[in-house]
Amino acid sequence: QVQLVESGGGLVQPGGSLRLSCAASTSIFSIYHMSWYRQAPGNQRELVATIFNDGTTNYAEFVKGRFTISRDNAKNTMYLQMNSLRPEDTAVYYCNRIRSVDYYPWGQGTQVTVSS
Repeated sequence: QVQLVESGGGLVQPGGSLRLSCAASTSIFSIYHMSWYRQAPGNQRELVATIFNDGTTNYAEFVKGRFTISRDNAKNTMYLQMNSLRPEDTAVYYCNRIRSVDYYPWGQGTQVTVSS
């Protein structure tokens, strides 16, 4: 069973940057479409960004121009570079497959808090 471990979150001021990492226990990023998700307290989990197996990317409107998804296949790791962070970006961030029927077990996520 594939394990996903998210890291890199923290407390940052509005306008700041963070880079999140998603490490997989096996080589998956060059094979499958993978996504970043986030869930804020009281809200449903929402899709943030996707990197397809061919390397193309897609973003939710609310992060376009601010976030960049990428991957390093050799390191079995996917990244989310987050710039110009806003308080409304505060959430726990997770990574997983794009389709719910294909989900791996969810990791613990990484907390991102944007506050002055």
